[in-house]
Amino acid sequence: MENFRAPPPPSLPLRAPILPGTTSDRSATPGPAVIRFLRGRYAGRSAEWHRPTMRFRFVHAADLHLDTPFTGIAEVDGPVAEALRDASLRAWSDLVELCVEEGASFLLLAGDTYDGPRRGLRAQMAFLQGLRRLDRAGIAVLAVSGNHDPEGSGWSAISGWPPTTTFFPADGVRSVPVLRDGRALATVYGISYARPDESRNLAALFPRLRGPGPDGVRIGLLHCNVGSDPDHGDYAPCTTADLRAAAVDYWALGHVHRHRLVLAGDPVWAAYPGVLQGRSPAPVEAGPKGALVVDCDTDVPGGLREAPRLVPLDRIRFAAATADVTAAADLAAAAAAVAQTLEDLRADPAHAGRGVVVRVILAGSPEAAWPSELPRLLRSGELLQQVRAAAAHLRPFVWCEGLRPALAPAVAREAVAGRGDFAAALVAATDALASDAGALDALVRTLKGELPRTIRDALADGGDRSAGPGDIPAAPGAPDDRLGLLAAAEQECLRLLADEGEGAP
Repeated sequence: MENFRAPPPPSLPLRAPILPGTTSDRSATPGPAVIRFLRGRYAGRSAEWHRPTMRFRFVHAADLHLDTPFTGIAEVDGPVAEALRDASLRAWSDLVELCVEEGASFLLLAGDTYDGPRRGLRAQMAFLQGLRRLDRAGIAVLAVSGNHDPEGSGWSAISGWPPTTTFFPADGVRSVPVLRDGRALATVYGISYARPDESRNLAALFPRLRGPGPDGVRIGLLHCNVGSDPDHGDYAPCTTADLRAAAVDYWALGHVHRHRLVLAGDPVWAAYPGVLQGRSPAPVEAGPKGALVVDCDTDVPGGLREAPRLVPLDRIRFAAATADVTAAADLAAAAAAVAQTLEDLRADPAHAGRGVVVRVILAGSPEAAWPSELPRLLRSGELLQQVRAAAAHLRPFVWCEGLRPALAPAVAREAVAGRGDFAAALVAATDALASDAGALDALVRTLKGELPRTIRDALADGGDRSAGPGDIPAAPGAPDDRLGLLAAAEQECLRLLADEGEGAP
């Protein structure tokens, strides 16, 4: 992120919106944000927020990756391509409206607002328009940068920001109080990245002791990797012990693209909202994506009344689905089974109103002869074209991104394991890794370390920018993504050995 300005000093704190029914210090001169808010609307706010109290609400989002290029998706055109191009910007617009409708006192953005230094004009203008909309509503915005948009990187078309927007700098942890009637609702601490490959433990720089005066709910705003999650770049690495050691009530985190509640109170809270809009068919990008709404009360230990709630805001949902083709007598029946899977996905209320990009796993143990033709048809794309044509009428769209076979029955695998050839050695190595979580994790780290940085960063962020086995989702029933990837990689190797006459099934 560029054009950072230092947070306002304590003498000029951000003023939170005054909710209807709360007391007001009439002797104090209200700031411009408060005046604008008093002229605004109060639609969508429940009665419990109209009582004179120090309760308040904020929204926590991260990893907007505005105008991001969708990766791992080929041969997309027409309405699907247009929807993909606009998805991240429309999700940002929906995030802005969520803040207004929920009566949020402020919005926190925990890094990676942009996808990289080559940020487009329309992304920058959309971001500015959203900030202006929030400014008119009297909603403050506080943001840090991350590894994709470190301070000073990239070209900026914007020379000034709304007065209610604060970007934290990278030269140290700063604090910004948010006040109502002269009392602190919250104090937000934050620090941005100075470089893309930030390796320092930034969490350790946050204050360890509370100040002498009341400062409301203390919030840490940080883009980091808690616990060195191997699915993401190990930037600003820290541990939950580091989070607990700081004088912070709620950690508003960014970087990990899955929603995750890292600490659940008692007394420290920490959460990743996940990416605002999924970006590829990779497992970390699949499922509902959005922002967290956080309800606070300054009289409650830890500041939070309950766990943050995720509000899905993604305009396009990435998903994985399984089509059971055991009963398919021929390829036409198999294609029909996949088409029915897409129909069922469209009917799922969890995806209502959203386009869906899905990767379909062909599962089962068909006794017919057609699976022998499957590798050729998958490589040529013929079967995929038939599936897409069958789903073309669905609205909103369901676009089949790809088909992945998972048809090898367990008995065939056991037969390979006892043959004593190269394929058997491969099966034995897979079994050894599957039974040793530490060895599997070490292998993942080693492989990522040997990849070129551009590919490594793409895999680390959950992007699907390489053509390796990392783009294969977890197999049905796998306890985690790594085991699913391992099983899928083994089947792909056995298939390739069979195609080359190496004796695999």
